[in-house]
Amino acid sequence: MNKIPTLNSHDEAIRRLAEGYKEEVAETIAADERFHDVMMDIISEFIDKEIPIVNDEDKWDLGLELVLRVTTKTV
Repeated sequence: MNKIPTLNSHDEAIRRLAEGYKEEVAETIAADERFHDVMMDIISEFIDKEIPIVNDEDKWDLGLELVLRVTTKTV
């Protein structure tokens, strides 16, 4: 764990809480249907902007494949 300078014990307590719960929060986010909906929206926008696919079914299939390959992780 990288040591981040703290100004006081309150800041240190908050950082320790965040460190202790980060894995559980990442799992909760990854399991939430809203996260997947947001990812699909963002990925759809990315495909429309960056990938020249005309067929809507192909766009949907690619979007789903990308959702399966992208996740949230702790740092």
